[in-house]
Amino acid sequence: MSAAPLRGMLARWRAVTAVAAVCLALGACAGEQFQKGYILPPGALEQIPIGASQDQVLIVMGTPSTVATLNGEVFYYISQRTERKVAFMNQQVVDQRVIAIYFDRNRQVQRLANYGLKDGRIFDFISRTTPTSGQELSYLTPLFKLLSFN
Repeated sequence: MSAAPLRGMLARWRAVTAVAAVCLALGACAGEQFQKGYILPPGALEQIPIGASQDQVLIVMGTPSTVATLNGEVFYYISQRTERKVAFMNQQVVDQRVIAIYFDRNRQVQRLANYGLKDGRIFDFISRTTPTSGQELSYLTPLFKLLSFN
């Protein structure tokens, strides 16, 4: 075998190896997503009707992230989803939620809320409203500020 075909095969082998190395390096840099805190089971909120007992909520949702007392108890389930486009970059917050289940004095569900941020303001995606004042907002605001730090 002469040297010219051998050099051609060697050049092709180097090109294939270089392409494989670039693909491998780019694959390692692909974006990642991270879920922190509570993961809402699919259809869970639909299984909690108004008037359900606190025990039913615990069976469906599990242990809350935190509990507060606002004219009855409130269970808060807190979560945050972040992503980073490239492996060595900082994570960016994609979504953060606080699911609140409000109970009356008889420990029955009075109201459900799924709070998130919309246009930089706390927004309830169930009632489609923005809380404006009171104990509820004073409790939610620090939670969202706490969540925004990575």
